[in-house]
Amino acid sequence: MEPRNPARLVVDPGGDADTLLAFIDRHALEVEAILITHGHLDHAGGVAALRRGLAERAAPAPDVIGPDERDAFLLASIADQARHFGLEGLENATVDRFVQEGEVLDYAGCRLHVLHVPGHTPGHVVFVDKAARFAFVGDVLFRGTVGRTDFAYGDGPLLVSSIKDKLLPLTKESGGAAIRDDITVVPGHGGLTTLDTEAAGNPFLQG
Repeated sequence: MEPRNPARLVVDPGGDADTLLAFIDRHALEVEAILITHGHLDHAGGVAALRRGLAERAAPAPDVIGPDERDAFLLASIADQARHFGLEGLENATVDRFVQEGEVLDYAGCRLHVLHVPGHTPGHVVFVDKAARFAFVGDVLFRGTVGRTDFAYGDGPLLVSSIKDKLLPLTKESGGAAIRDDITVVPGHGGLTTLDTEAAGNPFLQG
């Protein structure tokens, strides 16, 4: 059997499980965990199929971790969400466990700090590697904008205050092994940015 590469993480698989599995096979990757930032179908609709496919390739199946339990109702309604948009092949997602503010996860060589950053969804979390200086932020923060809050459960002022109170101060924390103060933001859609860039120029974060 071809040797597997060092363990990896999959974050927010919203679909295309077959494509992801083909990529994993082609590069002989081992997936240690699947992380979910929030319960929307485009971030968790592929979790079930991906986990099944990975379990068929190597036991045990990877852990499925997150988000905060306040998004459980969204994870349990993905199939209904998909039908509403005329989409097929997406399934409800279950997790091995939900996460809470302040937890630290050790997976695939990463030490990921969990921050609860609600507003886009009630249970949205962000995973921050303070040493490597990057953050998986889901749909909280993007280049020049923030996540949508026009849902029945959305809360725009809460989202903005959570970003300001929890994310922006991270640039002042060294993380122990940091080579720079800024943190790279890996959003769920669009290109990369940094916390310093957004603090200085994102119109939603001014004032």
